[in-house]
Amino acid sequence: LAEKIARLSGIPDAKVFFCNSGSEANDTALTLATNHRRSQQVLAMRNSYHGRGFGPLAVTGNRGWSATPLSPFRVAYVEGSYRYRSPYRQRDDAAYISACVDDLRRTLATTTSGEIACLLAEPIQGVGGFTSGPDGLLGALAEVVAEQGGLFVSDEVQTGWGRTGDHFWGFQAHGVEPDMITFAKGMGNGLAIGGVVGRPEVMEAVTTSSISTFGGNPLSTSAANATLDYLLEHDLQANAAKLGNLLLSGLRDLADTHAVIGDVRGRGLMLALELIVPGSDVPDPATAARLMEETRGRGLLVGKGGLHNNVIRMAPPMTLTDEEAGEALDVLAASFDAVTG
Repeated sequence: LAEKIARLSGIPDAKVFFCNSGSEANDTALTLATNHRRSQQVLAMRNSYHGRGFGPLAVTGNRGWSATPLSPFRVAYVEGSYRYRSPYRQRDDAAYISACVDDLRRTLATTTSGEIACLLAEPIQGVGGFTSGPDGLLGALAEVVAEQGGLFVSDEVQTGWGRTGDHFWGFQAHGVEPDMITFAKGMGNGLAIGGVVGRPEVMEAVTTSSISTFGGNPLSTSAANATLDYLLEHDLQANAAKLGNLLLSGLRDLADTHAVIGDVRGRGLMLALELIVPGSDVPDPATAARLMEETRGRGLLVGKGGLHNNVIRMAPPMTLTDEEAGEALDVLAASFDAVTG
């Protein structure tokens, strides 16, 4: 499994470390980056979420999920991954990226010493409400970080394994090669597994004894190996692209007839609807909560998240069929009629 992941990562001579979850994977990556760079200064994206451990919580840029004011790091937060509510939202892609790069340079100049350990970023923010910047954003930010000697870590806990449809890894939409990739969730198909894959000199940055007791256990790695084989043999990435486009089109049709939907976004089988008070951009978490109950009552489970808890998130299985996608859209339509009628 490790050899397969190293090959799929695209990182030359990559090494892999297995653990139990995305939280532990991101904690491991932060430990490696700060050791490799001999710096505790970390960059993270605003509106981000990286897990529930002390280290991942410290770099989470979403107050609703930040469970402690304490931190082992000196953290600075970067603009760009929540375009719908960004001050640069009206700009085209190139101008938006340029503005975010300028913001990063100001952040580096005013809130850090310049000795950056890494930028940790989700290509599509999960808990944040399936938000993302334009293609190429993370590559442009990582280039600035690299000028300072810092690393780029791509948090692929939710975006990995072809879920975005267009690419196998989320970072591939941004023209960047990460120094490390963190992964978990889907590759275990329900069994607990996580890990980090990265450049050998970075993966070897911790020279003391260290172990994840259940990381790489025979049961989880066998399940992950079988899951990954099935995913590749049945080209579930292509299915995610095809069904994602079908769902996205249907969600946009819903937005045309329901003013409570302020934004439709997503890629592959990571899709979201941001709900607002009609005629404004004020978040509407109450309607989001009611909609979840309406869909549940009709047999469809959706998620809820976002900075303001007003985003309906959809991440169906990568084995989703056309018939199931159509049924989901019908349930969503009926549910929106119920909460807005």
